[in-house]
Amino acid sequence: MGDRRLIRIELPDAPAPPSAYAEADRRQAIEDLLRGNSFDPSGMGEGPFVLHLMVREGRLILDVRDAEDHPLRAIILVLGPFRRLIKDYLMVVATHEEAVTTGAMDARVQAIDMGRRGLHNEAAELLTLRLEGRIAVDFETARRLFTLIAALHQRV
Repeated sequence: MGDRRLIRIELPDAPAPPSAYAEADRRQAIEDLLRGNSFDPSGMGEGPFVLHLMVREGRLILDVRDAEDHPLRAIILVLGPFRRLIKDYLMVVATHEEAVTTGAMDARVQAIDMGRRGLHNEAAELLTLRLEGRIAVDFETARRLFTLIAALHQRV
């Protein structure tokens, strides 16, 4: 069956994170993905895989490569269906960062976390649906990939 997982993730066009908090969030998403993921691209060999994730001309590009970083195939998704989720997610992340750095009450931080989880879940479902037939991912992999997709849209 092969090793149907990601062993490395590259964000070649990613802007510099706007804050240390955003950088830590991005780094944690990559670490969590590499610690455990399910990534099964249709018709692309045994794996494991390397993923170069980028946004170009309003499209999300998932450049899937083999373990030696040789290109296998690029999957291109239009970002239109994700735009509202990305915008809302980045707003919630900024609000969460502000709440944490200003020492807001635990109840406020927990409420923001619940909103963030809800957006994550909705985005993971959408990403899984948009990748259907091309790349099979589990729910947690889709959630973490969405974190990185949103990170590609952060502005300094």
